[in-house]
Amino acid sequence: METTEYALGRTPEEYERVRAQARLWEPDTARLLDRLGVGAGARCLDAGCGPGETMRGLKDRVGPHGTVTGLDLDTGMAAAAESYTGCRVLIHDVTKDEPIPGGPYDLVYARLLLFHTPDQVAALRRLWQAVAPGGHLLVQDYDLRTVGVMPPLEIGERMTAVVLQAFGAAGCDVRAGTRLPHIMARAGIGAPDGTDVAGRLIPVAAGTPILESVYRSLLPVAYANDLVTPAEAERSIEILHAETAAHPDRSVLLPLLNGAWKKK
Repeated sequence: METTEYALGRTPEEYERVRAQARLWEPDTARLLDRLGVGAGARCLDAGCGPGETMRGLKDRVGPHGTVTGLDLDTGMAAAAESYTGCRVLIHDVTKDEPIPGGPYDLVYARLLLFHTPDQVAALRRLWQAVAPGGHLLVQDYDLRTVGVMPPLEIGERMTAVVLQAFGAAGCDVRAGTRLPHIMARAGIGAPDGTDVAGRLIPVAAGTPILESVYRSLLPVAYANDLVTPAEAERSIEILHAETAAHPDRSVLLPLLNGAWKKK
């Protein structure tokens, strides 16, 4: 994994997809924040904050006497998050050999950061260094290998294969969530205090639009790596719509969102 480019692009459509994704997983993140006791007065960092959905939830938790800081490499995302939340957002690369700004924090949180990060060990080590004594590092990340329509649809399998291949070509780690304990050990953090696995099994009418949105965002990568042609891609999307309408009783298993946390 040698690229730092965000595989899914930097378009308004992608920003909205990321917002919807954050809202989908909000209950699972909130459940873990409750478990760690994140509340009023805490100083929190959201690394890879995106357009700010999780920061809003953290701001509600910490109240007027706490603080929430976001980090992101995408200036567009950062501007959107700062405007949306009223919180401070900094442009920063967590893999660089320099301290995380503004620390230490009572909570350092990252969701779907390691998935896109070339040097996962360096990133996690930097995040751990930013945790205050008695504070927590909480990381959630995807394992995409379980994604699919049940019972299977051929078009769903073909499009999912393109998604996985495109992520791989872009240097993403589609197993990052399942590898979290291993990455923590390599970063010198040690075994996590706890782990969590969250999933969604949803009706095909709700699941295939999610597949389509990710597929569309990855098409530039897919085209560049000869995984699919524009004509093939549009035809696949047409068939997906038809198959979804013809088989409303099917379900879609979304990626597993795995979590791991450690108290310093």
